[in-house]
Order: sequence, then structure tokens, then C-alpha cells
Amino acid sequence: MEFREKKRWVFLGLPLSFTTYTITEEIVTIEQGFLNRKEDDCYMYKIQDVTLTTSLFERIMGLGTIICNTGDVTHPRLELTHIKNARAIKDFILQQSEDQRMKRRTLNTQNIGAMPDPDSIHDIHDDCGMPHMH
Repeated sequence: MEFREKKRWVFLGLPLSFTTYTITEEIVTIEQGFLNRKEDDCYMYKIQDVTLTTSLFERIMGLGTIICNTGDVTHPRLELTHIKNARAIKDFILQQSEDQRMKRRTLNTQNIGAMPDPDSIHDIHDDCGMPHMH
């Protein structure tokens, strides 16, 4: 299954934008621009949480905005703005992100950090290898 939606104007819901969202089972792709094109991808398994928001004008025009919180470096907050079929796409993203995590056996995609904070490291062992009690 695949969804392909264009970013729309809230006024009249017209697709007068040069932004296209493509949502497949494995990846979300955002294509932007007319003269200078930019294409950005986020793998489904990196999507941690999905929110659907609809303003009054979006509801009148049958649109919605999907906000995906991800573990992706380039898009920690991925927004699919003013699109049709927003509820169906949100449900699809939720299901596919979970399926992809299970398929890849990914437990968590949060960036915990590879380097510890040097200010928080204390010598917790004395000379004989026993931990200090603080």
C-alpha cells in the first residue's frame, strides 16, 4: 500500500504547493521545491509517535496535519502538513512503524547518546575496587 499526497493550502484545500509526501510500508519521503528540488526520507522503523492535528479550517476543508516524532537525525519532528486522508495515513504510519520495528527487531529508536557527560562521571571505586557510598 502507498499514499501519495500533496501539501495543500488550508484555504479551499487546493494543492498549490510544490511539496509531495509519499508514504510506503518502509519509508516516508518528502519532496520539496520547484526549481531547487529537495528529497528527504525517514524509515518507518524510526517513527516513535504519531499525532494528528486538525484546525477548524482544516476540518472544514477535510485536511489534517500529521506530526511524527522520530529517531531520525535530519527530521526528529516530521510534519505532513495540510493533507487529505490524514486519519487513514496516521493509522497506516502507526501500524507500519510498529511492523517495521518488529521486522527489524528494533526495540527502541531513541538516541540515548554514545558519549557520557564528563561532568556527571565520578570515580566510584576506591583503590581496592570497592564502590564508594555517597
